[in-house]
Amino acid sequence: MSVNKVILVGNVGKDPEVRYFDKDVAVANFSLATTDRGYTLQNGTQVPERTEWHNIVARRGLAELAEKYIKKGSQLYVDGKIQTRSWEKDGVKRYITEVVAETIQLLGKKPESHESPVAPTAPTAPDMQAPPPAVDDLPF
Repeated sequence: MSVNKVILVGNVGKDPEVRYFDKDVAVANFSLATTDRGYTLQNGTQVPERTEWHNIVARRGLAELAEKYIKKGSQLYVDGKIQTRSWEKDGVKRYITEVVAETIQLLGKKPESHESPVAPTAPTAPDMQAPPPAVDDLPF
């Protein structure tokens, strides 16, 4: 048995780039930053904050959700799997590691204007469990 599962909570680094292919299938690409806080060891050594950048790929309904609601700076919960692709350019083999989103949930405060409400969670597979509730929905 093997498992390929990624759960990220972070902030969007740039507005999603959305492309449409045959039969109006949408694909969105954007970056997501996760940050480990800095800390001080018992001996006084400072360990600085560390930010990791993740390439996120969303397809179909999730790509449309990204196009409508996700903007640079948005805080997101992303559930998906790791995928590595390779291609050749100018005789050099190149690689990219991406997180293929299966669930995206917008986090943070709801917009104050009533123009565009926050989109609901949009799982792509019918048998997927719902992601954890947003921070504002927790009972404590």
